[in-house]
Amino acid sequence: MRILFALWAAPMALFWGWFYLSLNDINFGYVMLSRRLHDLVFELYGQMLGIDPAIIPGMVAKTCVFDGFLLMALWAFRRRRNIAAWVRNRWMNPVPPERMSRATEAGQGLPAE
Repeated sequence: MRILFALWAAPMALFWGWFYLSLNDINFGYVMLSRRLHDLVFELYGQMLGIDPAIIPGMVAKTCVFDGFLLMALWAFRRRRNIAAWVRNRWMNPVPPERMSRATEAGQGLPAE
């Protein structure tokens, strides 16, 4: 599962790192990080897809969020027994009354006084 998360997160970090640096033209002397190449890449993708290049970053962001939720659902499905046991434990064993009274009783005074 860790490998799957790493294989998902590494391209996301590379893409969004490139996107941020090239969008703000922080290029460190590399053409790959320049704003000209940024505009050219999104213009090319826009022509290939037949859409406005300005909406592509939003589409990619939505896809990344969806993929993240999909991975979390897969992780939760694999851990469903542990999660169900934790929920059952929390539901069936509420806080004992003596522990609750100790937590809520008024003591010596407020710490700020």
